[in-house]
Formats: sequence, C-alpha cells, structure tokens
Amino acid sequence: MEYRQLGDSDLKVSQICLGTMTWGQQNSEAEAHQQLDYAVDQGINFIDTAELYAIPPKVETQGLTEQYIGTWLGRRPDRDKLIIATKVAGPGQDWVGHIRGGPRLNRDHIHRALDASLKRLQTDYVDLYQVHWPERSTNYFGKLGFAPEDDDDAIPIEETLTALAELVEAGKVRYVGISNETPWGVMAYLRLAEQAGLPRIVSIQNPYNLLNRSFEVGLAEMVYREKLGFLAYSPLAFGMLSGKYLYGSRPSRARLTLFPDYSRYSGEQGMAATVEYDKLARRHGLAPAQLALAFVNSRPFLTSTIIGATTMDQLKANIASAELTLSEALLAEIEAIHARFTDPCP
Repeated sequence: MEYRQLGDSDLKVSQICLGTMTWGQQNSEAEAHQQLDYAVDQGINFIDTAELYAIPPKVETQGLTEQYIGTWLGRRPDRDKLIIATKVAGPGQDWVGHIRGGPRLNRDHIHRALDASLKRLQTDYVDLYQVHWPERSTNYFGKLGFAPEDDDDAIPIEETLTALAELVEAGKVRYVGISNETPWGVMAYLRLAEQAGLPRIVSIQNPYNLLNRSFEVGLAEMVYREKLGFLAYSPLAFGMLSGKYLYGSRPSRARLTLFPDYSRYSGEQGMAATVEYDKLARRHGLAPAQLALAFVNSRPFLTSTIIGATTMDQLKANIASAELTLSEALLAEIEAIHARFTDPCP
C-alpha cells in the first residue's frame, strides 16, 4: 500500500481510504468490523465517516456508522496509527432535519456535532474534521450549473472556520478539511486562514469518477498549486461503473435496487458511457470496477480514493485496485471515450 502526505499536514494516508456510509443500513456491525479488520491488515490506515451516516439518511440510523467504528476502535491498541476522518453536516437538505433540528455550520452546531461524534467513535480526537457541504447555496450534489440565490442568512465561512479553530485548539481535532466544495469555497477558506490566523484546510473531498470528471476543471489545479489533499469519493459512481446495473439489471441488496432515488449516474447518457467503459475493461481482461478505480488512483492530483463495499468480495477487489497500473494505451482509450461522453453525469 502506498502512503501519501495529506496536504501540508504531517499525516500520511493510505492511497485507498475505507469509506463507511453503508454501515448501519446495508451492513451490520459485525460486517463493519470484518471490513475494518481486513482493510487494516491490507495496509489501510485511513477511515472516513460522517455524523450523517448511514446512507440514505434516516432518523433511526443516523450516527450508527460512527458507533460501529467506535466499538471496533475502542478495543484496539493502535488508535495513534489510524487516521480517522469524520464530517459535520451542513444545512439546506430536506433529509437532514432530524440532525439537531436542522444542522447549521455555526459555532454551537459544530461543537455539539463533534462532541457527539467523539462519543460515538469512542475516541478523544479525530485526525481530520470536514465540513460535509457548504452552508451557502452553490452547485454540489449533482448540480452542475451555478444559479445565484438569496442566501444572506447563511453562516459566514469565517464563523465556521473560527469554530473549527477552537476544536483544534482544544485538541479534539488535528486538521480540518472541506467536502463538496467549489474553487471559490476553497479560496475563501484559504484566504481567511491567512488573513485571520485560522487553521488552513488540508483537504477537499469531492466526487470523482469516469462519469463525473468535473473536479478536473478548476479544482485539480487548485489542490495541486495550494498543496491540498484530494480525497475522491464515489469512484465507482454509486456502483454504476462496476457494470452491475447494465441492461436493466438490478441485483438484490445493491444500492440502486434498494434505493432507486440515487439515480445521479443512471440516466441515459450515464448508462451509455458506462457501456463503453465496460466494453473497454473487458477487452483488456479487467473487471469494469478495476478499470474505474485504477483510473482514479492514477490521477496526479489525487491523495486517496475512498472505496466502499457491502460484501467482502467487493472490498477485496476494490483494495486490490491499488496494485493495478493502466498502460498509456489504455488511458488513451479512456480519453477517447471521455471525448464522446465528456459530461454524462454532473
């Protein structure tokens, strides 16, 4: 397993990060612990979660993912060798009203959120605390175009970053990061850190996969020049790039079978592009998921790829993608497909 510096922090994270959002919904506590044990045995030291999880968000499952990690973490002697990342939920989504009566990114909510996460995780600190999505109105979660809206009541980023600074000062958080952000948001956090002497963000976690390469426009250069870590989530596009949903197939227990509303990548253009990547992988003797993950792993602006799985077979195959190197010829074929389907899914 390769390890990479997370931004300008002193953290070295595994190239593969273990994502956890199915735990508490599609996976039991015992299955979560089995995945954690196997991942760590394979050299993974980086585990990502959120107060929102499990997914899809529900009152009865909120916080279970952190709780499952906590029961595993509480019996291990190597907490200091693991890098635990979690996130505070933002506002504005109709499916988060059960969190603190509607989460905000102000001082009170951020402090309460972290304290609750630490209790569930059974740890005194988290290595990386991330803002899950912005307070302001902008284009994230599959929204490609930017449509200005009146959001004068949004909590200013300075208040959010000041609250995060207090957590760092208290020793509850080592480093801070952002997620589902835009280039403007990145620069706002960096500018405030410099001007107000607040903690500098070390990472951004955004979607990135063969069907959604929008990160390459603006943000890829941003993370490179500002020395930020890039954590790529949804590298298989909700499992679409595994090929398991092609030609009308809906396997039992699969996410789109259980939760059809998660349809960002399953539209006509997304499906057509997936067919081409599926054919390409099979021509080269690869599983489609291997191709998709190896592509993300190969990006020069990437720090870590966040993988998730509901079965051990999926987990083993996804982790093994770190050992696969795509040839220049194969990468050129990927680019040829991308030229035909440049933006099939936002």
